[in-house]
Amino acid sequence: MLTVLGFAMIATFLVLIMMKKMSPIAALVLIPALFCVAVGQGAQLGDYVIDGVSKLAPTAAMLMFAIVYFGVMIDVGLFDPIVRAILRFCKADPVRVVVGTAVLAAIVSLDGDGSTTFMITVSAMYPLYKRLGMSLVVLTGVAATANGVMNTLPWGGPTARAATALKLDAGDIFVPMIPALAVGLLFVIALAYVLGRRERKRIGYLTLDEALATGTDADADTVLVGAGGGGGAGENTAEGAGRAQGAGGRAEWASGASAAVPAAGGVPAGTPDEEPAAPGFQGLDPNRATLRPRLYWFNAALTVALLTAMILEVLPIPVLFLIGAALALTVNYPRPADQKERLAAHAENVLNVSGMVFAAAVFTGVLTGTGMVKHMADWLVGAIPDAMGPHMALVTGVLSLPLTYFMSNDGFYFGVLPVLAEAGAAHGVSPLEIARASLVGQALHMSSPLVPAVYVLVGMAKVEFGDHTRFTVKWAALTSLVVLAAAVLFGIV
Repeated sequence: MLTVLGFAMIATFLVLIMMKKMSPIAALVLIPALFCVAVGQGAQLGDYVIDGVSKLAPTAAMLMFAIVYFGVMIDVGLFDPIVRAILRFCKADPVRVVVGTAVLAAIVSLDGDGSTTFMITVSAMYPLYKRLGMSLVVLTGVAATANGVMNTLPWGGPTARAATALKLDAGDIFVPMIPALAVGLLFVIALAYVLGRRERKRIGYLTLDEALATGTDADADTVLVGAGGGGGAGENTAEGAGRAQGAGGRAEWASGASAAVPAAGGVPAGTPDEEPAAPGFQGLDPNRATLRPRLYWFNAALTVALLTAMILEVLPIPVLFLIGAALALTVNYPRPADQKERLAAHAENVLNVSGMVFAAAVFTGVLTGTGMVKHMADWLVGAIPDAMGPHMALVTGVLSLPLTYFMSNDGFYFGVLPVLAEAGAAHGVSPLEIARASLVGQALHMSSPLVPAVYVLVGMAKVEFGDHTRFTVKWAALTSLVVLAAAVLFGIV
C-alpha cells in the first residue's frame, strides 16, 4: 500500500506542476501533507516535516550564502573574462550559443556545486538568449544536463556517497568511469549542436550587425529578422513558440561601448541601433558600477581558497560560504550601505531558493518518515528477476535513472545502493561495478524537483519548472543511457 501511495504522490506532484495547476512550493507542501493523512499518519506530519527541515537546513544555508557569494563575484567581474571568451565564440549564431552554454556549464561545474554553475551560466547567457529570441528552456535544459554529467566528480557528492555507503575508495569508483563520462559530455555537446540548429532554423542566422540593428531591448519579447533559412519572428518559449517566461525579468546588456542596460525607470540607457565602438555581445555590462577591477586577484584568490577548502573539507560547506560571503562583501564594498544594496540585489534569488528547499523538506520528510521510500525501493529491488542477478551492474545503472530522480541522492546511495550491491555480490558482481553504475543517472537527477539547485536555474532564467521538466527530462534520460552504454562498451560495468 505504501509503495502504491509513494508512486502516486510523486506522480501527482509532477503532473500538477507540469500542467501548471500548482506552483512548485505549494505542491511540495500540500501534496505530501494530503498523502500523509491518507496513509493514516497525519498525527506525525509535524514530526516528519521538522525532521525533513533539520536535514535540509544546512543545504538551505549553503545555498543562501553561496548565492550571495557568487552573486557578489559576478557583480565585481570575477567571471567576466570567461564570459567574454564564451560570448566571443558564440557571436550571434544560435548553434554556437547553445554549444557555448554546454561548454560554459561544464567548465564551471568543475567546482562541484550546481548552484554556482547555474548562477554563472545563466548570468552570462540569459541576455544573449533574450536578445536572439531563443528558447530559454534550451538554456536551462543544456545547462542542467551538462552539470549532471559533471556532478559525478569525487567532490560533487554522488561519488563520495557511493564510496561511503559501500566502504570503497572514491578514486577507484570515479577514475575508471572517466571514459564513459567523457562520452556523456561529448553527447551533451552534440545535443547542444542539434538543439542549436533547431533554434537557428526557427529564428534564422544573424550577424552581429543585424542582431544589433533589429533586436529589441533584452527585457522585451525579442523579435529578430533572420538573415537566411527559417527566419521569422522568434519569442522565448518552453517549446519555441509562445510568450517569454517571467514577464518583467530584466537582464543587464551591453554591446561594446553602447550599453542597452535597463535604467531605474525601465528605459534602456542606450539603443541597439547606436554604432558600437567594438561590436560584440556581452552578457554583463562591462561598465557596471559594481565592478572592482583593482580587487580582481584578491577575489580570484578568495574563490580558489574557498573551493580548495570545500574539497579538503576544512569546515562544513555552509560555514565556508558564510565566511566567504562576509569577506567578499566587506572587502569589495566597505560601506554598509553598499553591502545592503548588494544583499538586496540578490535577495529574490535567496528567498526563492531557500523557500523551495524548505518546501522540499516537507516532501522528503513525508516520503521518508511514512516509509514510502523504503517500500518503493524494496519493491523495485524485489521485482528484479533472478536471471538478472549476474547483470546487477547494468540493472543498477538503469534503476539509477528513476530512483535518483524520484528521491534524494542520500536516499538512493545510503538506502538503495547497499541493497543492490548485496544482491549483486550474491551473483559475483563486485561492489565497485555497482558503485560505478550508480553514477549514470546523475544527468537526469540534476533536473529532479528534489534538487535545490535546479530552482536557482529556473528562477534566474525566468522559466517555469514544469516547462523545464517537460523539455529536459527526455534529453537528460537519453544522456544517462549514453553514459551507461559507453560504460558497458568499455567494460567499466
